[in-house]
Amino acid sequence: MDFSIAWQKLNQIGRDLMAALPNVAFGIVAFVLFMLLARGVRAGVQRVTRKKGKHHSLSLLLSRLAYVAMLILGVLVAVTIMLPGFTPASLVSALGVGGIAIGFAFKDIFQNFLAGILLLLTEPFKIEDQIKYKDFEGTVESIQTRATTIKTYDGRRVVIPNAELFTNAVTVNTAYEMRRLQYDIGIGYGDDIARARELMLEAMRGVEGVLTDPGPEVLVVELADSTVNLRARWWVNPPRRADVMDAQDKVLEAVKNKLTEAGIDLPFPTQQILFHDQTEVTDGDRRRQREGWPAGPGDVPEARASVPPLAPQPVEE
Repeated sequence: MDFSIAWQKLNQIGRDLMAALPNVAFGIVAFVLFMLLARGVRAGVQRVTRKKGKHHSLSLLLSRLAYVAMLILGVLVAVTIMLPGFTPASLVSALGVGGIAIGFAFKDIFQNFLAGILLLLTEPFKIEDQIKYKDFEGTVESIQTRATTIKTYDGRRVVIPNAELFTNAVTVNTAYEMRRLQYDIGIGYGDDIARARELMLEAMRGVEGVLTDPGPEVLVVELADSTVNLRARWWVNPPRRADVMDAQDKVLEAVKNKLTEAGIDLPFPTQQILFHDQTEVTDGDRRRQREGWPAGPGDVPEARASVPPLAPQPVEE
């Protein structure tokens, strides 16, 4: 067998490889230099962002993005040195339609990634903030590039995609230093509203944790079926969940005890059914009734108790 052709091919490959060795060496050196440069850029971005007061998650994200960008640039430079015919434009053209297909396939991932960056940049909430999103409420544990995790008050973890948090309404309970709480309390229609208001304010002012500036207030909000509803409102600081629940527990206990001691009625819902006709003489005593009509001036129908019973009628056979 004639191995001359194969031997020529191997010789040609060897000569090409030896000719390419300097380029490969220079390419490796360039990539190593870019790796060192990427680490320096990452450290520099972290220092700059922390000096500007940016949150740790944002600082970490920006430093990682800068590190990856420098590595990608280093790879392109190294490949260009190793393969002189290679250019970034040829890479883009090589991706072509495949890049579009990849973009559609990873659309949700890219959307969440961009939303995560915007959340970290705009900072509508931070780590350790307590937020409420739809049916989920808890403390923010981490804001990552894909999703945000919160720890609910009953000790569960919820992972929410960043795109949902960025495009939907989110309630940040700890955005401000103070938070106002409120609770509706019903008193009887026969009770003195001004007296009940005074007692409720006195009770709230005596509770530890209730702020005096702004101070508590009591408003009449509804004339309900069975009660006159008074809305107690007070402010607390800090507005975290544990402090809110503790303040509400103390305020409701103090208000209830204060009203009960003063003889203020706290009625429960009741319903009254009257079996009578208002047009008959045998109706109830209108001088004393309070079922929704006044006694009126002049003669009023006699009370049922004052009307003699009807004599029994003989039965005809």
